[in-house]
Amino acid sequence: MSNTLLILILLGLMALAYRLGMRRSQRLVGGPGGVRDLHSLPSYYGFFTAIWCGLPALLVLFLWVSLQSGVIRDLVIADLPEAVRALPPAQLGLVINDIQNLAQGNIVSGEVSLEMERAAAHYQRLRQTSFAASVVVVLSLALLGLSVGWRLVSPTFRARNRVESVIKWLLVGCSTIAIFTTLGIVLSVLFESIRFFEMVPIGEFLFGLDWSPQMAIREDQVGSSGAFGVIPLFAGTLLIALIAMLVAVPIGLMSAIYLSEYAGARFRAWAKPLLEILAGIPTVVYGFFAALTVAPFIRDNGALLGLDVSSESALAAGLVMGIMIIPFISSLSDDVINAVPQSMRDASLGIGATHSETVRKVILPAALPGIVGGILLAVSRAIGETMIVVMAAGLSANLTANPLQSVTTVTVQIVTLLVGDQEFDSPKTLAAFALGLLLFLITLVLNVVALHVVRKYREAYE
Repeated sequence: MSNTLLILILLGLMALAYRLGMRRSQRLVGGPGGVRDLHSLPSYYGFFTAIWCGLPALLVLFLWVSLQSGVIRDLVIADLPEAVRALPPAQLGLVINDIQNLAQGNIVSGEVSLEMERAAAHYQRLRQTSFAASVVVVLSLALLGLSVGWRLVSPTFRARNRVESVIKWLLVGCSTIAIFTTLGIVLSVLFESIRFFEMVPIGEFLFGLDWSPQMAIREDQVGSSGAFGVIPLFAGTLLIALIAMLVAVPIGLMSAIYLSEYAGARFRAWAKPLLEILAGIPTVVYGFFAALTVAPFIRDNGALLGLDVSSESALAAGLVMGIMIIPFISSLSDDVINAVPQSMRDASLGIGATHSETVRKVILPAALPGIVGGILLAVSRAIGETMIVVMAAGLSANLTANPLQSVTTVTVQIVTLLVGDQEFDSPKTLAAFALGLLLFLITLVLNVVALHVVRKYREAYE
């Protein structure tokens, strides 16, 4: 039995508790000695019994699993010989890792000694004992909770209030987890970025025109100083995003207007899902399409016109990325346009405006907040895209406005810096966190601008 099976058993017990609680409440209103009314619907009594059965048991199981590894590790370390326990923390961690791998049947880093085999057997026994104890404790707690919840069911019991209170606190907990997760991500990136700016001046990072993060091991090697100017990366990012928006915004917006205002119901029924299929295609497929089809097509046709076109160009990546982003703008804009009240259309047509004038002067201004929000969402999606850029635009950090040349983006460089065996105390690796922080701030600014636009124009049309 595994923890997954134990959770499934708990869910089954919760379903049983729901049925028992609901049936008990139904019996209370039936029969010769039954009461006439219940405070809550029978389903609330079922949910209340299920909550008593499952919630405490799941919390105990979560805490048990969270603390189990640390406790077992300490017990295994305490049983090791004194010479092993006296090792430095890093070496001791490797020994424990080998013991765990040996107990799980995986490959260890060195030779297996008799002490390691004994420790692995001890580790395996502790895990088995811990799991058996968790099964007994969790299932006993679940059955006890089911009994308590079932006994609390009565005609005057406010089951609905209790269930809604539990749901409210669960929602508060989920919101708190989301907030703290976001805060943790920001702080982790911020602290590593501060370490980077202690090695590289922030002015050089923000305004430097050269990007070459390769750091040599010895001072006499080429590139030992490195160059961390971020301007070429953001120039490439904005260039590709601009090309993508020039493709996606007109096509996406016009298709949304046509589907919502001009297309028939039958055409719309199959055209909109077909258009949204583009959003479900993996980005690596778009990358292959850009690298194998679009980029060679642009290069060959550019050569016919006498243009110097690179095999990997910003134009190829931007065109394919624009195709990928079309569903984001089209679907969101279509939903926003359909949400405009029909009374506004009828009023415009009633005073003599044509259909096209109604679309241009009434519907689009009314739907402008949602359209702008969808466009800014698409911009954020374009800025964060990696796979298409790697395969179609290359890795060269060129400071150029020529879309026919090879460029790179911030996200591509973040991936490049963190690939392979890297030391997390070198400027090369820490530069990835600084890039991530700067990209986060730019995305935050875009979201603030979107909220400002939505609030400004929403007040004018409500």
